[in-house]
Amino acid sequence: MNRVSLKDVAKKAGVAPSTVSLVLNGKAKQRRISDTLAAKIQSVAKAAGYQPHPVAVHLRTGQSKILGLIVESISGSFFAALARTIEQEAEKYGYKVLYCSTENNPLKGRELIQMMLKHQVDGYLITPAPGMEKDIQQLVQDGKHLVLMDSYFEHIDTPYVLIDNYKGIYTCMDHLLKKGYRKIGFVTVDLELVQLQQRLLAYHNACKAYKIPATQQPVLKIPYNEPTKNITRHINRFLNKHKTLDAVLFATNYLGVAGVESLTHLGLRVPDDLAVVCFDDHDVFRLYPPGISALQQPIADIAKAAISLLMKQLGASKGKIGKQQIVLEGKFIQRKST
Repeated sequence: MNRVSLKDVAKKAGVAPSTVSLVLNGKAKQRRISDTLAAKIQSVAKAAGYQPHPVAVHLRTGQSKILGLIVESISGSFFAALARTIEQEAEKYGYKVLYCSTENNPLKGRELIQMMLKHQVDGYLITPAPGMEKDIQQLVQDGKHLVLMDSYFEHIDTPYVLIDNYKGIYTCMDHLLKKGYRKIGFVTVDLELVQLQQRLLAYHNACKAYKIPATQQPVLKIPYNEPTKNITRHINRFLNKHKTLDAVLFATNYLGVAGVESLTHLGLRVPDDLAVVCFDDHDVFRLYPPGISALQQPIADIAKAAISLLMKQLGASKGKIGKQQIVLEGKFIQRKST
């Protein structure tokens, strides 16, 4: 089927192509085109299935009206919720979102950036994987509009939005320690990401503040991209090795979900045998009896702040850009697991 052109719409509506262009680009009132005629043209365009060619739009306006969103994982609940809000917020400014994931593979991340460059996206929203430093730096050097989310590279000056990872884990630890727990295990991901490093540092510093020896701070680092059954096995072995633990803190919600499965498999009761807290909430934690305490990330706020920063860079939002590094606080949700 041949693509419906602007000239086809003009012929069906009985007007000049320039009139159709003005109406479809929102300039009808500016050029004193009547509401009746504008409505007719829009109706004809819709009925004919007219879609403006993205290359033509870019040549005419200098914008594609498309944003590139690159996240860690499409399947992750955090990133899915983040993408959903970003799509909703972008639509308010007339932008569509091209959405894909790296699975924390820097080579894939590089390929996705190159693909988005070819699509001439107007701006980038990226949760960067380890090893993507050069690609991010190149976008900055090329003057591309960019906001990082959930993580950043300390030596690259870019706008970013993320939760206060250090304070979030410290809050979880402070809750457990004030409850009297002293033998607290920490389960995290074996990745060199700044947010994970901050979470691990907060765990150790909280232990230090309560004078818990380093030898009594057991940490399990699980390789990224492990199948769920393998993650559960890792946690099983960790808990069997450290039978004296009275609490465990999970650094991500997908580790926490696997941890709940592990506890069930081992026949451990929560909180009678083991108290449990997780950084980043999940529906499972609300539904699993007796309910798992968690540090809830402000996902909607992260997405809205990132879009706001990007829109100001693009000139689509009024006002000064202002602060470009935004760190938001999480909310501790206490349930009966502690």
